[in-house]
Amino acid sequence: MAAIKVYNMAGEVAGETTLPDAVFGIKPNKPAMYEVVKNHLARLRQGTQSALTRAEVSGGGKKPYRQKGTGRARQGSTRVPQYTHGGVAFAPKPRDYGYVVNKKLRRLALRSALSEKALRESVVVVDNIELQGVKTKDFALFLSAVGVSGKALVITPEVRRNVVLSARNIPKVRTTTAALLSACDIIDAGTIVVDMAALPKIEEVYAR
Repeated sequence: MAAIKVYNMAGEVAGETTLPDAVFGIKPNKPAMYEVVKNHLARLRQGTQSALTRAEVSGGGKKPYRQKGTGRARQGSTRVPQYTHGGVAFAPKPRDYGYVVNKKLRRLALRSALSEKALRESVVVVDNIELQGVKTKDFALFLSAVGVSGKALVITPEVRRNVVLSARNIPKVRTTTAALLSACDIIDAGTIVVDMAALPKIEEVYAR
């Protein structure tokens, strides 16, 4: 893969590196990405909807009128769905909408998401993403210096407390570590900002 510039936190070019082809250089698999996003959204559904069936509404123990001789359709209860205050036919009940997506497909979707960001030149590599203290303003200035605006995903090699706390109040900016990447977060982000030390870890975890 072609070389990509490496910036420091001041936005200056600090060198060059190459993104590992195994995770940033494959042909994006759109069906895999779609399936993983669909699964993620399904798992987010609360599934708390509920309505009463005819067996659960109160009343209806008495036959409303005799079986024959009225000229009307026979009825056994006033709590059937066609009656006012009757139960709901095929009533929705609480359920879990989540389902399992196999590991290979999830890995493929993640590599596809990373590769698509690389194709769109939406990957920014920084030599070292670190702050001396918790300062949201400093982190916002860093993002601006490296040309990042809007939705962004910042990837560090391990949890860096000052980075996480400084970024959490910036709208549409998320932080994560190399070992905990999510295809949905990558797809949702406009730009991914990667600490250079995280690149070998991403390749180690997701290349196979």
